[in-house]
Amino acid sequence: MRRTPMELAALATAAVPGLEPVAVGASPDDATDFDSALIQGADRRRWRVRSPRGTEASARLETEMLVLRAFGPAVRAELPFQMPAVAGTVRMGELMTCVYTHLAGTVRELGELAAGGPRLVKDIGAALAAIHALPAALVDRADLPAYTANEFRQRRLNELDQAATTGKIPPVLLRRWENALEDVSMWRFNPSVVHGDLHEDNLLVDDGRVTAVTGWTDLRVGDPADDLAWLVASNEPEFVDAVVGAYHEARKEPVDPHLLRRAALAAEFALAQYLVKALALHDAVAAADGEDMLRQLAADIEEQEAEDHAASEAAVPTGAPKATFPAADPEAVTSAVPIIQAPSDRPSVEPSDRETEPEPPTDAIPLVHSGDDSGDDSGERPDDIEAADAEREIRSERTR
Repeated sequence: MRRTPMELAALATAAVPGLEPVAVGASPDDATDFDSALIQGADRRRWRVRSPRGTEASARLETEMLVLRAFGPAVRAELPFQMPAVAGTVRMGELMTCVYTHLAGTVRELGELAAGGPRLVKDIGAALAAIHALPAALVDRADLPAYTANEFRQRRLNELDQAATTGKIPPVLLRRWENALEDVSMWRFNPSVVHGDLHEDNLLVDDGRVTAVTGWTDLRVGDPADDLAWLVASNEPEFVDAVVGAYHEARKEPVDPHLLRRAALAAEFALAQYLVKALALHDAVAAADGEDMLRQLAADIEEQEAEDHAASEAAVPTGAPKATFPAADPEAVTSAVPIIQAPSDRPSVEPSDRETEPEPPTDAIPLVHSGDDSGDDSGERPDDIEAADAEREIRSERTR
């Protein structure tokens, strides 16, 4: 169910006693799952309100509320960025709407972040490191998922099995992902607290600095590479290298040699997760989009592999016996081709209502006074799919 900014303002008054909205404007968010708005009260304070469009999104909001409450003042004081605080909630049937205190900063496009300069790069790396250094007890107290390295790898195998059963994943991608998941050495990492839904839309920037991190609906203990998938998908190699360098400098732990390789796998596999979610929701438009993106990714990979094969053959001296091609360098990033980003984090149940217009920056609310109900939000990136409990083998026959 969609709600206009004016309707969200009305809900906010029920959630926060004493709030008297005088202006309201649309706010960027995951438009497939949430409606959001910024509200200015009579006291000139600003608030952000998020209302879910379905029960799954409502459950994610409730998870975020638990997470934010688990971050006490002592923990927040150690972080190099601000976090939202829940000011109030209101329930309409099965759906819970949350109102948050407003945070300074604006959402920037990836290109803007890449051009933001060394100070912003250092802030992004430090923010990632600070999240991954959080104590696992925070996740335990909120009763959120925690995976060992092997459990996380098995979870990915289960997701791959689920994706393969759709019959819509190109064989070259199934082989590529299966080979990566069967490379056990690649999955030897130290699990850490991860944000789980980190990307540019959940970073607020002001004056070239990261001021806040939002979107804490998918916190868990797992693979830190998941929080870097959005960077790898940016196809900005210099920016990625700079952020990862700043991350390792701030992390002060042994460098994980396979971190970017797993991040690239996560970025690619997100397209399969997007397709599976669309099919589960019977969203034909989103499913078609997912199939198109997977076909394009497969074509790019096949083209790259053909170029690499030709280059290897050309390097063999005339008359020399042809050697078997060596296995890929385990230190190399999995994806040697541009990674296609899904247009939205979670497919909509209502294909006809898909968003097309970009949203305004977070804190530059085009204030819409009473009587105007403008604006919808733009989408974000793919969500995690629920992992199966049973371990299943991915048969190679399926990928031929």
